[in-house]
Amino acid sequence: MTDSLPSLDRPRQTAPLLEVKDFRVSYPGPLNWAVDRVSLSLQPGEKLGLVGESGCGKSTLGRAVMRLLPNRSRVEGQALFEGRSVIDFSPSELRKFRGEAVSLVFQDPMTRLDPLMTIGEHCLETLLAHQPQLGKKQAKKIAVATLASVNIPPERWAQYPHEFSGGMRQRVAIALALVLNPKLIVADEPTTSLDVTVSAQILEMLTALCAERNMGLILISHDLALVGEYCDRIAVMYEGKLVESGPKEDVFYNPQAPYTQMLLAAAHQLQSAGAQNSAAIASQDQPILSLEKLTKHYALEQGLLGKILRQEPPEPIRAVDCISLDLYPGEILGLVGESGCGKSTLSRTLLRIVEPTSGQITFQGEDFTELSRSALQEKRRDIQMIFQDPHACLNPMMTIGRGIADPLLIHGLANAAEARKKVSEMMERVGLTPVKDYYDRYPGDISGGQQQRVAIARALITRPKLVVCDEPVSMLDASVQAQVLELMLDLKDELALTYLFITHDLWVAKYLCDRIAVMNSGKIVEIGPTEQIFSAPAHSYTKTLLKAAPLLAKA
Repeated sequence: MTDSLPSLDRPRQTAPLLEVKDFRVSYPGPLNWAVDRVSLSLQPGEKLGLVGESGCGKSTLGRAVMRLLPNRSRVEGQALFEGRSVIDFSPSELRKFRGEAVSLVFQDPMTRLDPLMTIGEHCLETLLAHQPQLGKKQAKKIAVATLASVNIPPERWAQYPHEFSGGMRQRVAIALALVLNPKLIVADEPTTSLDVTVSAQILEMLTALCAERNMGLILISHDLALVGEYCDRIAVMYEGKLVESGPKEDVFYNPQAPYTQMLLAAAHQLQSAGAQNSAAIASQDQPILSLEKLTKHYALEQGLLGKILRQEPPEPIRAVDCISLDLYPGEILGLVGESGCGKSTLSRTLLRIVEPTSGQITFQGEDFTELSRSALQEKRRDIQMIFQDPHACLNPMMTIGRGIADPLLIHGLANAAEARKKVSEMMERVGLTPVKDYYDRYPGDISGGQQQRVAIARALITRPKLVVCDEPVSMLDASVQAQVLELMLDLKDELALTYLFITHDLWVAKYLCDRIAVMNSGKIVEIGPTEQIFSAPAHSYTKTLLKAAPLLAKA
């Protein structure tokens, strides 16, 4: 086999762009098929949505067709790109195939970005590795244009990944996938960390490119409304098998598989329900948390040339800009807005994980900004966080039982025997049962939905009064989302909790929250009861968000 890959440059119009036949994948270790006899095909320019719960094999399938599996993984069946077997590609053909023919957009952008390289260096490296004939100036021109297409302005060229929000890092990852103009993009949950407006922009851009360049798209997602809006066909996976596949109208309006019917029912439930106790909450006098003119600004360093020319220093980033709001006991207050608007910075500032630039934080009648370090640690027992990515916030070397017990031991709230008893009780509450089957396992041994249950148990083990939830269900499929949200509602009533719920998913906010605060460019632009925000939004930005939110149409 030669090093060239002629079929990548001269497509065979008679063959599908991608085809898998009786495809099976097993990871190293005991033989257990993560993908089991899957057959499907994709034509040039076609958009296929691949959906299913976490652990069903959809991401494994996407990586397998690009030969990105761990060593000693077992693969059976056929994977053909333009009629040629991907499994038989030589190393040099495989290198040309990845990037130039097929690009993969990962769910977590930090797995794709080097923290020691600037955004511009990432783009140049990708381009010049595959197209060394380009001059650096020409490569930069292509890269800047590609970054601009995903709303990354040229002035951020020299910044590093840690200086970007999660959503902006995902935009960079999508730009890196597009920069070589591939024939197929495999997008694995590409907009999970993005707000609805940017998500819509990027997916509209991707689908427009599919039409313009006859480029195929496999969109792997747990969001049924999303794939329904942007894909031509839907394929549903469950426990490694393809249980249903067809045009989106057939799958959505006449689903045949019981699992597909259950997924659709869960998605409709999320979009149709809404919190009901906002009036009761509003009647309370004493808030549990008050923010008064809370501000967090980040100063930008002036470059060497600016110092030499004695230019004015750059304006600071106003991540949180003079925010005032009250949160009442027993309330669920939703905080929504686009990535980079300051939602997560606000949550970290009110917890003093990052120190505020100015303003006041009052928690349970006490000035939180004046607490000493030791007093702050003690008070944090009453405020806990649930993060977006449970896998990233759980110690992979610590068993589930020990990980949940850790806050109790850190705060000196229990000895080892007492901690084990309390952890077992909490695991029962969050549905990690039988407890003995989970207590000594590790986070990597369980699904994403189960990991998030562990993260919830860990946050609640100290019996906090306030829980700050930063995108806690954005990585979960519709059925698991519904389970976790129902669990959070049950625990709220059972343990008398108050939630500050940060999300970019407006339908999750509508389902869960009593009131919603809409954030844009560091400011709260609108706040009110959930029903009012959805039925009669006052601010133009709120209207834009609602218009961009994908809605799952009913039959």
